[in-house]
Amino acid sequence: MKAIVYTQYGSPDVLQLKEVEKPSPRDDEVLIKVQAASVNALDAHTLRLPFLVRLIAGSGPLKPKNTSLGADIAGRVEAVGATVTQFHPGDEVFGISRVSKGGFAEYACAAENTLALKPANLSFEAAAAVPVAALTALQGLRDTGQIQPGQKVLIHGASGGVGTFGVQIARSFGAEVTAVCSTRNLEMARSIGADHVIDYTQEDVTRNGQQYDLILAVNGYHPILAYRRALSPTGRYVLVGEGSNAHLIQALLQAMLLGPLISRTGRQKMGFMGITKPNQKDLVFVKELLEAGKVVPVIDRCYPLDETAEAIRYLEEGHARGKVVIMVDQNDNT
Repeated sequence: MKAIVYTQYGSPDVLQLKEVEKPSPRDDEVLIKVQAASVNALDAHTLRLPFLVRLIAGSGPLKPKNTSLGADIAGRVEAVGATVTQFHPGDEVFGISRVSKGGFAEYACAAENTLALKPANLSFEAAAAVPVAALTALQGLRDTGQIQPGQKVLIHGASGGVGTFGVQIARSFGAEVTAVCSTRNLEMARSIGADHVIDYTQEDVTRNGQQYDLILAVNGYHPILAYRRALSPTGRYVLVGEGSNAHLIQALLQAMLLGPLISRTGRQKMGFMGITKPNQKDLVFVKELLEAGKVVPVIDRCYPLDETAEAIRYLEEGHARGKVVIMVDQNDNT
């Protein structure tokens, strides 16, 4: 099969399209003929892992142990492992692939509990845009942020993958949503359900006097104490990461060091969401929102498999509106 692989760390230029062996599913896994995949910031980050992080993570200090990328997938079940009971060959599914056998390939494996049946009203392209970004937004808002109906919720960084899902998922919980994004994305934010929009090039949301019950800050472009000004007396601030830029690293350090102190000394809660937890229950929850039309994936661009490097390079520029999708099988993507 054809797959995107990398045998050294570096820029997207190190990616190659090669013929590799088709993966075999483990007992609890499903083999999927991939129709579409999508790019996440983690893909770009994995390519450029600093040496110290490689040592700590055990990912290979000089050369990567796993040579595949791509978490989000959508496609048809080709075969199932011995203990799989929920899926059968021919089923249309979406979810998160096995790390060592990534989704930027014609076939990929995924654990049964990280897959769900594809929403009936979505194309493979749209379904592939969903898993990681939507689960990150859902878990950040619901689990860490403890969102409640009627709350005033601010989504800072509302135009990216996590942000576009965050706006819509917050609305589905009955919140009043304010989206913060650039000038060119204001109308898009309104179109996906934001009650209010703020252009960050014209207005500093941490200094306009407004306060929110919950702030979901994608990459945290303001200091944590600035966000604290924009929180209600009992509000919650949740930092979620969608990349590895300097803003996010600084924001994470602040959330780790100052967040617990602020949370202990007052009624405000400030911190960050940990690693997104792939699980079937949350995928099915999102699937129901998608089928009900309460959430619609926003897709910026689509690239063929052999242009995956260009797709990651575009995402790294930081201007993607919603998701960037890889079309693996362009002849069958309905």
